[in-house]
Amino acid sequence: MIAGTAAAAAFWFPVRVYWEDTDAGNVVYYGGYLRFMERARSEWLRAQGIDQAGLLREARVQFVVVEAQIRYHRPARYDDLLQVSVQVAELRGASLVMLQEIRRDTPAGERLISATIRVACIDADSQKPRSLPAVLAKAPLP
Repeated sequence: MIAGTAAAAAFWFPVRVYWEDTDAGNVVYYGGYLRFMERARSEWLRAQGIDQAGLLREARVQFVVVEAQIRYHRPARYDDLLQVSVQVAELRGASLVMLQEIRRDTPAGERLISATIRVACIDADSQKPRSLPAVLAKAPLP
């Protein structure tokens, strides 16, 4: 976690920028940030004790991104160490809204990306919305 950030209650996950994440200008390709945020959300679920593979296998539950609002503040570059946050802003019957940030892992914690991501819970077979699993409905809110 980056000290002194406004989202102190957020979950933070470290990500290193590799060559494969960058474009010819040696900066992270804009779509790469979505992968970084996805990894952080998956690790947040794991930290909550939620096994996504188990939910899929046993309850036929999947999570899908249905909306993403992203603001690009500054670029990340090859070999940067980043911190990616996840903070639950809203829980609904079949979806949740997460606030996410990507910051450079430096003492200043320079903000690179801010995003609002809506994730829906769906039935893996019908691909239709379904209620959030009980274990997720207890997720910590800010």
